[in-house]
Amino acid sequence: MKTLEDNPKKASKNSAVVDGLYKAFAVGDIPTVLGGMDPNIVWNEAEGNAYADGNPYKGPEAVLHGVFARIGEEHEYFNLKDIVLHEMANDKILATLRYDAKYKNGKAYDAQAAHLWTLRDGKVVAFQQYVDTKKLNDALN
Repeated sequence: MKTLEDNPKKASKNSAVVDGLYKAFAVGDIPTVLGGMDPNIVWNEAEGNAYADGNPYKGPEAVLHGVFARIGEEHEYFNLKDIVLHEMANDKILATLRYDAKYKNGKAYDAQAAHLWTLRDGKVVAFQQYVDTKKLNDALN
């Protein structure tokens, strides 16, 4: 994973927040990830993703139960790799990355993804996932 330590002068506060959330997720520190969310966060999974059935998830508890818990229950492993953060206007960070994961049915996938984060006052207020849902669905079924 590329981190902001590689070039700290280019890191904004928003990038540092998102980078910290990815690092916390990587070690299973979900309380820290949830703590980085605004209480009124609006979280959307990609259309066509099985987890999009609850879109939009509103609030950290909804994200925890509707997305993170389901990932944990349904996967042998779920890793984010090749994360690159891109600074955008209007307090947005675009992350390009890959999902390296394996469902408990034994089928693995390596899918291209992008996450659009919107922050306000150091907290995530909105999240939009973009992912190759065909790869996810092919592995799930």
